[in-house]
Amino acid sequence: METILPILYLVASITFIVGLKMLGSPKTARQGNLIAAFGMVLAIAGTIFLYRGHSGEALHNVPFILAALVVGTGIGWMMAMKVKMTAMPQMVSFFNGMGGACAALISLMEYKATGGAPMGLGHGLATIAGLLIGSISFSGSIIAFGKLEERIKDIRFGGQQFINNAALLAALVIGGLIVAGQMSGFEIVVGLAVLSLIFGVLFVLPIGGADMPVVISLLNSFTGVAAACGGFLYGNMVMLIGGILVGSAGTLLTVVMCRAMNRSLLNVLIGNFQGSGATGAAAGATGTIREVSATDAAVLMAYAKQVVIVPGYGLAVAQAQHVCHQLEHELEAKGVTVKYAIHPVAGRMPGHMNVLLAEADVSYDKLVEMEEINPEFPNTDVVLVVGANDVVNPAAKTDPQSPIYGMPVLDVELSRQVIVMKRSMKAGYAGIDNDLFYRPNTSMLFGDAKTSLTSLVTEVKAL
Repeated sequence: METILPILYLVASITFIVGLKMLGSPKTARQGNLIAAFGMVLAIAGTIFLYRGHSGEALHNVPFILAALVVGTGIGWMMAMKVKMTAMPQMVSFFNGMGGACAALISLMEYKATGGAPMGLGHGLATIAGLLIGSISFSGSIIAFGKLEERIKDIRFGGQQFINNAALLAALVIGGLIVAGQMSGFEIVVGLAVLSLIFGVLFVLPIGGADMPVVISLLNSFTGVAAACGGFLYGNMVMLIGGILVGSAGTLLTVVMCRAMNRSLLNVLIGNFQGSGATGAAAGATGTIREVSATDAAVLMAYAKQVVIVPGYGLAVAQAQHVCHQLEHELEAKGVTVKYAIHPVAGRMPGHMNVLLAEADVSYDKLVEMEEINPEFPNTDVVLVVGANDVVNPAAKTDPQSPIYGMPVLDVELSRQVIVMKRSMKAGYAGIDNDLFYRPNTSMLFGDAKTSLTSLVTEVKAL
């Protein structure tokens, strides 16, 4: 048994690495996810049935563990089956929060098991770090869940930055004193957990608008680090490796998101987030709005050489990805080249649009990242913007007073014709108006995305 379990852990660790590698491509992402999930099942089963303690005893309370697994699996399965694509970011935040809570509870139980006796430096650091980071990840993720569900509003008040930093500094000082042996007691450690939970709430409360994808990936990296601390405490290599992979992947993704939004990682870490109530010169953009009918829009696209579709959160809200894919087929039947321009932060979480379009069986090779598609816009006949807003706002390049100035965006205004599908002229997630809507080569097609796309499909078929 002592030989088999480490081998199972090694195999599981390899599946995590292989699965993560396969997640780098839409073509292999689903298979990679299944491989990594198999590795996790292998690790869990091995731990339950093959683990032996220092004195050779098997794992205790196995029936309760199995019962908890059954209940948890059932709840997770039902949530995953019922969740809508628009609510996927909320689910990611919720599940991520549960991971952080588990890591924090591990640290609490490990400290309680010591009976207050002094811990070694390594053991103490792992315990306190897991507690602090896991608690922040849990409370922050739950607040993010509530904000994405629109049940919790952005809350800002005077001195908020000072209070946030003071709470974090206090938690770090108390944690450092506990590790150094200058403070002890289970009540103090519980107090540290409560302080960390409070900081997690304060950390996320003021966040809004276009920063939410960064928050999700950052909290995900926190949970990974907290899980790695738990792996260190238990001497469990598969848990340690899994946590390191999640933490490092989440950190790298956070950096990518920051670059996509023209924000520094330090700016994110100190909690200086851009809120949804952003205002600036771009908020006062004015001009003439030109509306277009579904018939005229269909004619423009049907007789174009290349059409680029820019999906956004509005596409997810309307659950219109399948109709959009149908429009793509109808245009290609008329000899039109159709591509999808994917901005790194389109939607409410990293990769949101990729997952949305994959659900509709859109070919992966038609999903083109921002850096690759931008040079093609000057030679594109028609760009169809479906529910996207801030990621196509030219103010990011031209207006230094705009809150999104410097943020890399899709250069859709360089195309010959832009058709923007929106319900109304309401500002986007960043809370600012869009100069694109007033450009002479832009036309607005108002209405629900699914209804408008269905009309376009009908009109294109009739041509």
